[in-house]
Amino acid sequence: MGVEGGMAGLRPNIGRAGRVLRLVLGLLLLGAAAAGGWLGWPLVLVLGLAAGGAFAVFEAKAGWCAARACGINTRI
Repeated sequence: MGVEGGMAGLRPNIGRAGRVLRLVLGLLLLGAAAAGGWLGWPLVLVLGLAAGGAFAVFEAKAGWCAARACGINTRI
């Protein structure tokens, strides 16, 4: 199975601007999760921020957007 610049089984569906946006968003969410953990925020909130951030970083790395894969048009 050939992979064109993305992860196995995921066909890239976002461009450079979308990848950069998702990477920045993911890193911000991961930073918020770390800060929230340090500040004693509720565990479910910290884990939600961390999961969202990790998924956004994954989308940036793979060049793949889950919303676009579901047929939702995104601007970037």
